[in-house]
Amino acid sequence: MITADMLDRRWPRAPHSLVDAIVASAPAVFAKFEITTPLRLVHFLAHASVECAAGTALEENLNYSAERLHAVWPARFPSIGSAQPYAHNPRLLADKVYDGRMGNRAGTDDGWNYRGRGLIDVTGAAMYQRIGEATGLDLKANPGLASAPDSALEVAAALWMLSKANQFADRDAIRAETKVINGGLTGLADREAWLRAWKRELAL
Repeated sequence: MITADMLDRRWPRAPHSLVDAIVASAPAVFAKFEITTPLRLVHFLAHASVECAAGTALEENLNYSAERLHAVWPARFPSIGSAQPYAHNPRLLADKVYDGRMGNRAGTDDGWNYRGRGLIDVTGAAMYQRIGEATGLDLKANPGLASAPDSALEVAAALWMLSKANQFADRDAIRAETKVINGGLTGLADREAWLRAWKRELAL
């Protein structure tokens, strides 16, 4: 089981409110979403550590320069000039890049309202809806619950179980987990490094 000492060592810059809430809710949450073995726990924590930057970034950073937007999304922003209106404008950017996708309604503020949040990023209205149903939290009406200290662990654990990541954790298959959690292999090296760190922490 996770303790405050473990999180303080591995996530030294995480706010105490988040650490305390995770530790308090962990027994019930992990039982509910079947994160019930040391191997499942270290894999879950490895991905969470990357996705939320060790407890310091529970909302997607959409504050980009025009140059960075052009580099990250060349198909959407084929020139620096085309990216300029969205530079350092997170709301406008979210509504553009997530418009009409992942259950978001086209031409609305859904892209911003259902941007990435949480210990493991929940993104898009459809996923907020699914996780809300799995947790009993009204995430569609209150998307900020995905990153709130008292509910962030439950939301992330629900996403983990809905992604069927436990079956890959049982096989120590972090590449497969990364694909179902991330949709690709973004940050794989960091996830592998965190997995090694959490295995040391739990003496696996």
